[in-house]
Amino acid sequence: MEVANARNPATKRKFEDAVSNGVATDVDLSLLEAIEKSQNAVEVLDLRTLKKHVLSFERRLKDNIEARLKYPNQPDRFADSEVELHDELQKLKVLAGAPELYPDLVGLNVVPSIVDLLNHDNTDIAIDVVQLLQDLTDEDVLDDNDDSARVLVDALVDNSALELLVQNLHRLNDSDPDETAAVYGTLATVENLIEVKPAVAELVCEKTKLLKWLLGKIKVREFDSNKQYASEILAILLQSSTVNQKKLGQMNGVDVVLQAVAMYKSKDPKSSDEEEMLENLFDCLCCLLMPLENKERFVKAEGVELMIIIMKQKKLAYGSAIRALDFAMTKYPPACERFVDVLGLKTAFAAFMGKIPVSKKNKKERYQEDMEERLVSLIASLFGGILRGSRRERLLSKFVENECEKIDRLMELYIRYSDRVKAETERLNQIEFDDLEMDEDEIYNRKLESGLYTLQLIAVILGHIWCSEHPQMRGRIELLLKQNKLSKKHINDILQEYHDNIGDLDGPEEKERAQTKIQKFIMALL
Repeated sequence: MEVANARNPATKRKFEDAVSNGVATDVDLSLLEAIEKSQNAVEVLDLRTLKKHVLSFERRLKDNIEARLKYPNQPDRFADSEVELHDELQKLKVLAGAPELYPDLVGLNVVPSIVDLLNHDNTDIAIDVVQLLQDLTDEDVLDDNDDSARVLVDALVDNSALELLVQNLHRLNDSDPDETAAVYGTLATVENLIEVKPAVAELVCEKTKLLKWLLGKIKVREFDSNKQYASEILAILLQSSTVNQKKLGQMNGVDVVLQAVAMYKSKDPKSSDEEEMLENLFDCLCCLLMPLENKERFVKAEGVELMIIIMKQKKLAYGSAIRALDFAMTKYPPACERFVDVLGLKTAFAAFMGKIPVSKKNKKERYQEDMEERLVSLIASLFGGILRGSRRERLLSKFVENECEKIDRLMELYIRYSDRVKAETERLNQIEFDDLEMDEDEIYNRKLESGLYTLQLIAVILGHIWCSEHPQMRGRIELLLKQNKLSKKHINDILQEYHDNIGDLDGPEEKERAQTKIQKFIMALL
């Protein structure tokens, strides 16, 4: 009742107002009394009730198995037992109201019987099981019942629920409404299992063909709710698993996801759900672009060219294309070289100068800042990936043209982010003064979140420009620093902090190489 009323508060108010105003004088009092009695007679969910439901289910299951074995070619002879089995599965849904009993449910050893029914010859019975598992693992049900939830999820995984759920997916038909709902329910159950036990994200990809099924689903040109959900599940599977990212890359996943987003290179989604699906697809693409080998696949599949086309079309996916390019070009020179070769500089620097298409969806200030930060990162990647030759000259020349307007823009961003970081540093110092202790790592992370990372990248770009020894660009940087009452030491301080905090995630050799490069900028700016 509470859920229904929450969804339709107007209905609740209307009924209560009518009764309180004495309008509902013709209400059948005997009916109200019957309703009250039925509410009071709600079955108490305890261990005894659980055992009663399980025993009844096992009896109906046994009857159905026997009837099917005795009359395998006479459906009318086992139809009744199937209806009764369906009813028992529906009754088991009541257990979702008592998740604290899940350990007892597992202890009664009924989970294997329930899971095995996903293999039932009657698809309707398998669908009943999908609905039951979805209800039992629902996020709202499992809140505040972490231990009980883990017991149930472990039992489901141990009894091959993942394999059977995905196996059942392959026989469901999207043209049938009930089976379409079961597809959605299956994906919801997988998501619920991952929520309780994150390791399921890799287990389900290792033990089943779910990745293959999801790729097939996002290939379909027509949009529907299950295609949207498939894109969301795929993003969840990829977001925190390098193993899954590499596995999907080996399955031609980069190409498939590129084909899926290419449908929107010159058109916008028609609904908010379709917009969400497109965002999910770009999330998948960005996750895929984490491993080096997938960056290579992206370049070979002409992903760089596609992203530039999407930017030029200035449709809804504009910002997502910039994000994907940022991921592709980070620490991968071949993508940077391809970007320059296919004339991406003109498109990127137009955006850098603030010529970002505005729509109702991206008017917000945060969107504009996100794009600025992505573009700064992209330009820093270009400088880091293209170290010499004609491509390097073309990149540097962008900062000279139109009287060094790109340097003006770069310094504008430098001042803005510098002020923001300064304000956050002062705030953190005040917190420390008030005896709320924070360690150095926490303070540094807070500063990064306030814009320090982008400020550091801008300082790195300025370091690259300064080391080019181009007199016009150097003069412009010094002039703008002076106008803002700053000196090169200010840039050096930012670079030094960056240098001192470079981690060794990519190994000690990469750390040393990165620090040497930053030290070179620091020395040049002295």
